[in-house]
Amino acid sequence: MTRVAILWHMHQPFYQDLLTGEHVLPWVRMHATKDYWGMVALLREHPSVKVTFNLVPSLLVQLEAFAREEALDRHLQLGMKAADLLSDEERTFCVGEFFHAHRTRMIDPYPRYRELLALRDYGSDREGLPARALRFSVEDIRDLQVWHKLVWIDPIYFEHDGRVSRLVAKGRGFTEDDKGTLRDVELEIMQLVIPEYAAAAAREQVELSTSPFYHPILPLLCDSDVYLRTHPHSAMPRVPFRHPEDAADQLTRAVALHKRLFGLPPRGVWPSEGSVSDAMVPLVRRAGLHWMATDEEILAKTRRKSFTRDAMGHLDEPEALYRSFRVGEEEQWVGCGFRDHRLSDLIGFSYASWPAERAADDFVGQMVEAGRRYAERTGGDEATIFVILDGENAWESYEGQGRPFLNALYSRLGSHPELRTVTMAEACAAPTERLPSIFPGSWINGDFYIWMGHADDHRAWSQLVDARRALEGAPASTPPEALALAREELFVAEGSDWFWWYGDDHSSEHDRQFDELFRRHVRNIYDGIGRPIPAELFRTNITTEPTAPPDNSPECLIQPLVDGEITSYFEWMGAGSTDLVAPAGAMHASGTATTFERLAFGCDRERLFVRIDATGPVLALLQAGIEILIRFITPAGVRATVRAGAALLEVSLERQTHSGRWEADRCAGLSAAAASVLEVAVPFTCLGVRTRDTVSFIVSSQGGTVPQPLPTHDPAVLQVPA
Repeated sequence: MTRVAILWHMHQPFYQDLLTGEHVLPWVRMHATKDYWGMVALLREHPSVKVTFNLVPSLLVQLEAFAREEALDRHLQLGMKAADLLSDEERTFCVGEFFHAHRTRMIDPYPRYRELLALRDYGSDREGLPARALRFSVEDIRDLQVWHKLVWIDPIYFEHDGRVSRLVAKGRGFTEDDKGTLRDVELEIMQLVIPEYAAAAAREQVELSTSPFYHPILPLLCDSDVYLRTHPHSAMPRVPFRHPEDAADQLTRAVALHKRLFGLPPRGVWPSEGSVSDAMVPLVRRAGLHWMATDEEILAKTRRKSFTRDAMGHLDEPEALYRSFRVGEEEQWVGCGFRDHRLSDLIGFSYASWPAERAADDFVGQMVEAGRRYAERTGGDEATIFVILDGENAWESYEGQGRPFLNALYSRLGSHPELRTVTMAEACAAPTERLPSIFPGSWINGDFYIWMGHADDHRAWSQLVDARRALEGAPASTPPEALALAREELFVAEGSDWFWWYGDDHSSEHDRQFDELFRRHVRNIYDGIGRPIPAELFRTNITTEPTAPPDNSPECLIQPLVDGEITSYFEWMGAGSTDLVAPAGAMHASGTATTFERLAFGCDRERLFVRIDATGPVLALLQAGIEILIRFITPAGVRATVRAGAALLEVSLERQTHSGRWEADRCAGLSAAAASVLEVAVPFTCLGVRTRDTVSFIVSSQGGTVPQPLPTHDPAVLQVPA
């Protein structure tokens, strides 16, 4: 009998900005309705099959927020807004963001969705997205709002839920009530996700394991120089990151959350990206975890012997892989399973194009043959084959979102006379061979290149080191709740996903959103403890692709009337300007419909002029309790703050002291006015700059829910005129 241990890894990074509450990207919600519930619910039809699900805490806490309808998600907000009330900017957002789905499996099978995509893509490549969005009628937009969510509904609902099948059959001409019906279905599924996993675990069909809370690479948290083991001549961050205590906290907090949600602590851990090292093994054991897993390449490098396969892909020495191991020191060992890389990748990357029954037959045949070869070479011993892979992303390219394949596979596994499915805890319960040391690396190429191999990675790690030091040196007067929030932001920024998208090995349409969100989390650390924010955190870390088009610089001197209104078309002519390039999903300010939209800036020989346009009257934003800040990068440690006073607008210049506090500074000639726009004049003498000095700044805010800063990627820059 061959034991088969299957682990489905369920993970999303932490998309939420802790200060604003917004969830910048929608993938937790989308995969919840299509994958997270259905993957475990499907097992009710196959009661003799056991599997393990690894649930990452950063995913679970966001699932809870969405299920409670507490998550702020612009995709959801605009998907539900009445189509005839959408602004031009909102329509453009919908047309740009609501086609994120697998073209062959999720768009083309539905004529109306395919028609809408053709409408967007028709015409010249030079035509911008706003112009393309103008082609869409109100009815087109409403149909798009429905289809972009409908194709992300679980196939079980497609087959058995009358509400969903009615919408699919209708196809077009949807109503606002149809959108409400679909929202009810979406919310229903999200509220079922965590209880369904708990029920599967309670009936002992499923084991639930965990990962470090915000999915960091534990070996790099323990000591980033571990990367030099595989790349000894690589450039590295300015200062090594060495905080094993952070790695330990990420583990213990993951165990605590798991126990809160499922009643019992987890038995095992899938280290983020299968990343292991000698330093992290005792941390796993101290957290009360008894098994972990990684890739076969780590075992090969540990034993300094590669795995070879014959022409059919079968291992020449199956006895070297198909068992569990004791890893670590004698008193602090952890059971470890090493995934069969080839078998796991067949599901992840190959079988999607196969007929479901044929793919299931092939996979089962591969495992049967592997088990027989193992028994032949060991005198009849029982093999344990570890199959570990992503449990969500592969299915988009499968027929029926992978359900026909999974049903066929589970049916065969549940009744096969030579195969027996086991949980990871069962597979790792009695390891017979000890590895006193383990090679440091991940399940991708057996190293950490993705997270430490690029100049962009080094810059981000250096920013993390600096923020960690600033947090350690926070003033004693910092409120405990501010320290706690800053520490939480640090843990979020330690996550692996931000570094995944830096460099040239991975790229997506959302690279800049991930970059901005990482830097936002790091900026929030400084803000939380009242420290100056380093200028580089307002500039993109991405250098491996063309940067965003530069902002328009001022062309000439201007002399606008500071009255809060655009008094004349000519008063801001020649000013520099930049429009908001919001991360996909950036929310509007809570409690108001107003958020930043455009920044204009220029000067005469004595003053800097700044104008803020918003999607509504800026005065309303101020009256909602939000303060608007002009935060100077050069000169550093200076800001102008505008707030609504009891009767009049208040504007002040403030300087940051060595202790991190902001103190008011007298500034004759400083002025501001707000009505439909905000206009501010700051004398250069107050900034302490002279002719030909460079002034750079960003506009941000504080209080309430904070609108997205302007500019988005790099500060606005001008030179003091001669």
